[in-house]
Amino acid sequence: MEDLNATEELRVEQRTIGRALDGDRAAFAELYRAYAPRIFARVLMPKLGNREAAEDALAETFRTAFEKLDTFTDRGVSVYFWFARIAANKALDMHRAKGTTGRALANFETLVAPLSEGTPDPSELFDLRADFVTVRETVAGVLGELNARYRRAIELRFVEELSREECAAALGVKIGTFDVLLLRALRAFRKEWTSRVGENTNEP
Repeated sequence: MEDLNATEELRVEQRTIGRALDGDRAAFAELYRAYAPRIFARVLMPKLGNREAAEDALAETFRTAFEKLDTFTDRGVSVYFWFARIAANKALDMHRAKGTTGRALANFETLVAPLSEGTPDPSELFDLRADFVTVRETVAGVLGELNARYRRAIELRFVEELSREECAAALGVKIGTFDVLLLRALRAFRKEWTSRVGENTNEP
């Protein structure tokens, strides 16, 4: 394995970093070419296990490194290890985001599932799951079309994840009244959701 901390390697690297700090983008490109492949192979792929995710994390790693290069402190070791730490943090952020996204998508599926009888399976509506931003924006748009009371009932139960008792208390109604309100809200949501998904379907 190449010794990244060899004296001559470090001298070349330091000069390249200096040029990059002076605004030479070609110098930063040299750092990218030198270290991106091993960051990808040795840090991101092992942590993420998915090539597309690792590629995204790699791009984010070097975007952050470029923006913060002036904060790099030379401690007598290769800048590779600084890049690797940034990459590890990006991978961790992606894992956290994946967990949050998965939970939110599960909540959205739970939201429409009780109303799926006689309609397409709710999972079919979530072919958008590969693009969580699209799903989130669609849900926000649907909620925005509902009356305020319906919207708040859904937000309390499925977004804030409060118990039925807590939701009823927040709305100042009895639990039975809240259950009826939520059912009506879900029906309104399901109708608007199906309409929007249908409108966004690129069928011939």
